[in-house]
Amino acid sequence: MPPLLLALLAAALFGASAPASKVLLAGLTPFQLAGLLYSGAALGVAPWVLRERRSKRRSRMSPANRRRLAVVVLFGWVLGPVLLLFALRIASAGSVSLLLNLEMVSTAVLGVAFFGEHLGRSGWAGVGATVLAGIVLSIGAGTPGIVAGVLAAGACLCWGVDNNLTALIDGLSPAETTLFKGAVAGATNLLIGSMLAPLQATVGTIGIALLVGMLSYGASIVLYITASQQLGATRSQVAFASAPFVGALISFVFLEEPIGAVELFAGMLLVVGVVLSFLDRHAHAHTHEACEHIHSHRHDDGHHDHEHVGLAPTTQHTHEHRHERVVHAHRHLPDLHHRHRH
Repeated sequence: MPPLLLALLAAALFGASAPASKVLLAGLTPFQLAGLLYSGAALGVAPWVLRERRSKRRSRMSPANRRRLAVVVLFGWVLGPVLLLFALRIASAGSVSLLLNLEMVSTAVLGVAFFGEHLGRSGWAGVGATVLAGIVLSIGAGTPGIVAGVLAAGACLCWGVDNNLTALIDGLSPAETTLFKGAVAGATNLLIGSMLAPLQATVGTIGIALLVGMLSYGASIVLYITASQQLGATRSQVAFASAPFVGALISFVFLEEPIGAVELFAGMLLVVGVVLSFLDRHAHAHTHEACEHIHSHRHDDGHHDHEHVGLAPTTQHTHEHRHERVVHAHRHLPDLHHRHRH
């Protein structure tokens, strides 16, 4: 499946998590729910990981990738979701869903500042439109909206760190990354949650929370990581930016949350921001030094010319492989092969 479609499917699954979490928070604390969601994510991808490990040779992670993974777990899977769930306790699921477009902003700005990404005028205009929409949504709901906006922005900042670092981790497959992060973050948040308050939710509520985690965080994140390693963190995040609109739509339809002028105006600004970010383009002559790494890839992208008997060039697969040094010029995205300063 093309990486753009993978990112869009991941967005739809993740978008449903905000309204579902709003309902689940009636019987769970934010730490307890975060722990169950990410435990569900780990359970959901466990069979996938077992199948992968039977079919491919293992590759050890480098020390740099271990450090990246530790930071990703802390920011993206422990702090980020808890901040989001506290925001959902204060504000409507629809408005918080729309605020999650700030993740695109944090991913882009952090990518430019620290990870060698590039944004042109269109990209920066998209960032500006998205920030303005977040301000409108927050101020429009008064003090609770402002507090929720700050919490949601904090969650998005954490996920921006997660997105940029995850796109650089090449020693684990997407499923393995999700299993590790989900198991560690799920256990951490459940431990904190049990220390702060007793778990009083029904078995049914716990089961639903685990199921939401399997789909909205497990399957969604595996699909997103696969897409981000090919599209780059910023551009895959542009496609993933449709998730907040899915969440808002579900909230308005199924939770019967009202749609006001503020939400409509902010939604229009967000659409403009996403479109402008998507239209951003980048191309220049660049050099790829020789390297060996492991990540999800296909053989019709101009960078993977090794051969597999019986494997079509368009088939997505993961294994350790070597690249020889090459110099060329083409339009490109900041994926694993195009993280450079210029």
